[in-house]
Amino acid sequence: MAPNDSVETNGGIRGNTAGRRKAARYIVPVAVAGVAAATIGLVPALASTGDPDLPKITAQQLIEKIAASDTQQLSGTVKISTDLGIPSLGGLAGSFAPGDTGSAEGDSTADPQTKMTELATGTHTLRVAADGPDKQRVSILENAAEYSLIHNGDQVWAYDSKTNQAYHATEDRSGKKSGHSTPVPEDVPTTPKALAEQVLKAAGPTTSVTVDGTAQVAGRDAYKLLIKPRQSGSTIGSVTVAVDAKNGVPLKFTLLPSSGGKAAVDAGFTKVDFAKPAASSFTFTPPKGAEVTEADDAKAQQETDGAAGLGMFPGAEGLGSGDQGSKDTKVIGEGWNAIAEIRTPGGTGLPTKESGDVPAEAQQFLDSLGDKVSGKFGSGTVFKTRLVNALMTDDGKVYVGAVTPDALVKAADNAA
Repeated sequence: MAPNDSVETNGGIRGNTAGRRKAARYIVPVAVAGVAAATIGLVPALASTGDPDLPKITAQQLIEKIAASDTQQLSGTVKISTDLGIPSLGGLAGSFAPGDTGSAEGDSTADPQTKMTELATGTHTLRVAADGPDKQRVSILENAAEYSLIHNGDQVWAYDSKTNQAYHATEDRSGKKSGHSTPVPEDVPTTPKALAEQVLKAAGPTTSVTVDGTAQVAGRDAYKLLIKPRQSGSTIGSVTVAVDAKNGVPLKFTLLPSSGGKAAVDAGFTKVDFAKPAASSFTFTPPKGAEVTEADDAKAQQETDGAAGLGMFPGAEGLGSGDQGSKDTKVIGEGWNAIAEIRTPGGTGLPTKESGDVPAEAQQFLDSLGDKVSGKFGSGTVFKTRLVNALMTDDGKVYVGAVTPDALVKAADNAA
């Protein structure tokens, strides 16, 4: 994506940039939710060079091959394209676009929790490398710039070359870091393997799993594992995972929505090498003059801003963590039709720009997605993407899942 051409030259422009960044905090959770749901199946529509003639294999054998794969060393290039049907709103979209260098005071453009959510929209090229569980590197390639996230032992570094900003965290022996719990946000997988592991966790009696021929991906022979819901009502149409015929590593991951059209998410290797990467791939020293943000400082700022991932819901700071999340969240249904019911503390509905709880640009974004609905539960608003839909009732409940809007309304009526 092209860099943001605006320059922060005075207080008025700075205020506008900060406002866009604040508005983006309401939008990014929607995009992240889309990718999280897409981990029930993600997509790549990358070109193949012919269907190799491979020995026959059953779906169970192919799943076991993936599970038994012990490949821990690789490097390569991954292309990820995401089309969740989330509208772009000019300057607001720029608030979380790769070229955006504007940030609110206290924010670091190198913070992984913010930067990696960019993978939820558009097309991105990544360079990845891994050498066991303690050494990984992911770099997002941009126009004349690069963002890198490096994990080496107990050290985690991130660097944004466009702004010359760096982010640093240190793990303790329990695996927890100051500031964040993981080097890469877990709801934004960056390789086909990470995506495949999550979709296979969801496979069960409600899922049809078959072998759908062969393919060649990044010069490697692969089997194609086809995964489909047996249930009706899901927004997920099918998932295809191309699995390396030799070592069982997922090379390509594909999700098609049940509504048809282009893939919702493409993620696959265009180049891959299973040799040991150079040790230098996992070393990093901040360049001269780089602004370094320590994780503890970033955490303090984020706690002020609200819970990442659920920040768009009023009063949701306690959800999804600890006892509060478990008490206020329950799952309705099973398999591909599972719906999460979330009760917001205080029973409050959506914030509005009139109340001053949401920026005007964020309200415009929410209105563009939402449809007013009513039923036995009362009234509320359904927000739609190509994969994830959410019903937010006026009395402070949220129903969300990879299901149709009608399924959400039915779930709310049954719970009334």
